[in-house]
Order: sequence, then structure tokens, then C-alpha cells
Amino acid sequence: MTQPRTRRDVFRLAGASAAGLALAACGVQGQKAAPPKADAVADFWAKQKKNGKVVFANWPEYMPEDKGPLEKFKADTGIAYEYKEVIQENAEFFGKADPVLRAGQSLGYDIVVMTNGIQLQHMIDLGYAVALDHSKLPNFQANAGQKYKERAYDPGNKYTVPYTSGVTGIAYNTDYVKDDITSIEALFDQKYKGRVGMMADAQEIANFGMIALGIDPEKSSEADWQKAGEKLKAQRDAGIVRKYYDQSYIDAVSKGDIWLSMAWSGDVFQRQLAGEPVKFVVPAEGGTIWTDNMLIPKGAANPLDALMLMDYLYQPAIAAELDEFIQYVTPVPAVQDLLREKAEQAKGEEKQTLDDMVNSPLMFPSDADYAKLRSYTPLTTQQEQVFNPIFQSITQA
Repeated sequence: MTQPRTRRDVFRLAGASAAGLALAACGVQGQKAAPPKADAVADFWAKQKKNGKVVFANWPEYMPEDKGPLEKFKADTGIAYEYKEVIQENAEFFGKADPVLRAGQSLGYDIVVMTNGIQLQHMIDLGYAVALDHSKLPNFQANAGQKYKERAYDPGNKYTVPYTSGVTGIAYNTDYVKDDITSIEALFDQKYKGRVGMMADAQEIANFGMIALGIDPEKSSEADWQKAGEKLKAQRDAGIVRKYYDQSYIDAVSKGDIWLSMAWSGDVFQRQLAGEPVKFVVPAEGGTIWTDNMLIPKGAANPLDALMLMDYLYQPAIAAELDEFIQYVTPVPAVQDLLREKAEQAKGEEKQTLDDMVNSPLMFPSDADYAKLRSYTPLTTQQEQVFNPIFQSITQA
């Protein structure tokens, strides 16, 4: 569990120059669906029966190799599972799913995992996500952290429940940067000219541009996007940015090719476990929290079985088993104490690794860190056509 491995982060940006840009250029077909009425939701779930099977579509490296949580679910419920690592990037996945769902056909999956952002917003707005029956989510209600029940992109968790989260902050190589980095302005500082890495993804870089200006991305306007674009363009034109990166930024920071960069918490934690001189900080002005969410796609064959699995993963012991493998931010706060108890019983390298996990703000952010974290800007299809070019013109120039 402690060996560095291919993280799903590499796929979060994989579509930035291909499928993602193609979708941004052509827009999304279909009309925004009216939210389902409460009685229609209740009627749908009243008709559902347990079928004894669930098909779970997820990202690579997001489930222990022995499928322990899924095997326990099968033993406890009698529900068989198919687990498919078929989601490589949000835009690519949505690009394939959209025409199928628009035609009223099934994707063949009962649960899919998507990151909050443009494509998840499309899934919800176009009526492609099934509204959940929260009376059938007792573990979620009892064990999910309050912060994961108050997400701007899906108020009240009407369509989604979190699978895991991560934080975008700043990573820096302590062999080259001797100051304690605390401010987002370090990424714009001339003394690091040519040694700064920024992300290539439009939503990620937009968030940092706005946060640097004191703008909350979740409440931003087109005028705010323009201001952020101007700040980021000035940073680029001043030669401060060495490169706009996909996940390769973490190698560049570790080797000293760049000294500091926008970074994902999980990447940095893996390098810290390997003993590399990389530190992570959530800037005083704020950082970004992103969440990978479970949802039931329209036309799923086994929605009740899917809902049962989604809720099962919110049992603290199951959530702890998942988080020990994934090493990101769990939506179940009780996991920290369970891993602490396990660390007390462990020995040697396993104990050290578990202690590192329990005490890492990269896996268990403090309340102060959470207070500084913001989600991506929510965008309509029309707003997307304005937003994307502003920031893509910076990263692709």
C-alpha cells in the first residue's frame, strides 16, 4: 500500500488537449432537464427491487487490489459485483456517455464516479443522474462529515455522494526554497522566475487566479474570470512560469527542475512517504478542494443495489480500508481514529506509514484548512464557452 504507483490524478488532466477541448469547442447537446419532483423520486424508488448485482465504473487505482470492500459487501448483502476501471478522464467519459444517455439507452453501469466540475454539472443538468433516496442512505447520514453534505455543486447531495476528495495547493522543494511558503503570491514572485509550475487545466488555474485576487470561484462572474485571466497572463508574460503541467509537475518539483508549483495533495503525500524533499501547503488565501462523486446514471439496471453499495462504503471500517489504499481525503471523519488505532497495534514500517497517514493534513485537513478551500466555478454550457477560452489562451499560448 505504501509504494508509489500510478495515481488517478494523471487522468484528471488527460483530456485537456484532446477530448476535453473538443467538447469545450463543440458544446453539449440536449436541453437542461427540470429537477424531478419529490413524489416522482419517491415513486421511482418505491418500484425498485434488489436484483443481486451491481456494476461499478471507477477510476484506476481507486480500489484495493483484493477488492476487500466489495468482497465484504458481497458477503454481507449477497449482491454480486462487477468492478470496471473504465473512467480515465471526465471529459472523455462524458463525451462517450452523452449520446448514449441522450438516446435513452443504458451505459451498462449502475454506479459511476465523476469529479465535481463541468462534466458532472452536465450530467445533473441534462437529467442523466438519478435523484437519490436518502432514506436508504443511513450510513451516509450517520458518518459523512458535515462538509460533505454541503457541496455547492450538488446541494443536499440530491444526486451524488462523495467517494474521495483531494486538495490543490502549493508544493515546493525544500532543497531550493528555504522560505516557508504561506501565500499564493509565491507563485507570482519574480524571485522564482522560470522555476514555477502551473496546471494546464482551465478550472484549476482559474481557481488559483481568482483566489489570488480574493475572489471566491464558486460565486464568480465573467468580469472576475477576465481579471483572473489578466493576472495569470501577466505571470506568464513575465517569464515566471516554466511550464503548464499535467501530473508531470510532481517529478519536476522533486528533481528541482521547478522549485514550486500548483500541486495535488495525494501526489505530494506519496513523495513524502518516499522521503523526497517536497512540502505541501494550502495558501493563506485559499486552495481548491475537488471531490470524486458516486452517482447512479439514468437507465441503470440495478439502482437499488447501487444505492446499497454507495451507502455500504460509508461504514467507517470500510471507508478506512478504502482510504488506507487511496491515501486521499475521506468523507468519513471517523476513519482517522480507526487508522490511529490500527497504527497503535502495528509495528515497523507499517506503523510508521500509518502514523504518517493519521498525522498528515494531506489526508486529514484541519478545520482551518477546510475553511480556506473552495470548489470550482459552476458553469452553464453557455458560460463554459466564455470561461474556457480565457484560461486556455494562457496555458496553450
